[in-house]
Amino acid sequence: MKTAYLQAKTIEATFQQLQNTFGGKFTVDYKEHTLEVDSELGKGIIKGVPFKDGITYLEFDMIFYHDFVLSINTPDKNPIYFTYCSKGQLGHSFGETGEQRVLGSFQTGILTSRQAEENLLYFKKDEQLKTTLITVQTTGSANHTDAKGLKSKLHDTFFKNFDKENFVYIGSHNLKISEKIDQLQAITQKGLVRSLLIQGLVHVILALEIQQHSDDLKNRSQNTGTLTVSEMATIKTVSDYVNENSESQITITDLYSKFGLSPSKLQEGFKLMHGHTVTEYIREVRIKKAEDLLKNTDMNISQVVYTIGLTSRSYFSKIFKEKYNCSPKDYKFAQRELAMSA
Repeated sequence: MKTAYLQAKTIEATFQQLQNTFGGKFTVDYKEHTLEVDSELGKGIIKGVPFKDGITYLEFDMIFYHDFVLSINTPDKNPIYFTYCSKGQLGHSFGETGEQRVLGSFQTGILTSRQAEENLLYFKKDEQLKTTLITVQTTGSANHTDAKGLKSKLHDTFFKNFDKENFVYIGSHNLKISEKIDQLQAITQKGLVRSLLIQGLVHVILALEIQQHSDDLKNRSQNTGTLTVSEMATIKTVSDYVNENSESQITITDLYSKFGLSPSKLQEGFKLMHGHTVTEYIREVRIKKAEDLLKNTDMNISQVVYTIGLTSRSYFSKIFKEKYNCSPKDYKFAQRELAMSA
């Protein structure tokens, strides 16, 4: 088993330590830190972005060639770690002798520890792992000058007995967080716009993880309903398929035949992940693609309707107006006016 140690106070120093351990190509673009790894230890990408108020986002998309342990120790800080596992399994313990807990696919985890307590993350050999870690640095004290601030509220919620006890929460499965992480990874913009979009989505992910904890405390039914972890993974695959083939005439029967989930499971999974039925989600994807085509191409409205897989221009105009509160014609005209005045 291989072990790496992180004791850095800044994200720059963290990535320097990661590069010293894994090797690879390290780049920074508008505060977004990326380490591309391809070495005897593993292969994949590690990303990290710092934000104001002591919030840091770290993302692992890796395959390790050995059982691997990452030791994190910040002796003068009291961070709260919000974790989500999109694929694979992630283990955790407080110190080498602590109880090891496992975070599975689509599960959330929240943990805090006493000052100077070592947090160990366990990565399994030859297993694709996709996991995110949002770190919120707190004041480390129960007495806060900003009693209504985010860090103060999080500290009071998740630290026990004035920072003298560890806290671990392994939550219910959550497909909505997976969807937000997919949106995060799909951002194509550059520079300031990219930075703002990442920041917005990271805060949404953080909010969803806190909400998951709150829901579980209230003993609500688990957000996975009757779906198994394997079925949730299939729902995610079906969603990707719909996004890539939305212009086709996709039906529930087609999806059932292709992916093996019953219509009721498909509908349940799409409601959990997207808040829509399958049909509603296909329509949502088509409308978003139509908006992009109207904005960024010279296609006329009939061409757009055909391209997104619809046949009725009047139906397209109806659902477009319901979504954007204007007709496709007015939207196209507004884009042309903006281009001419730019």
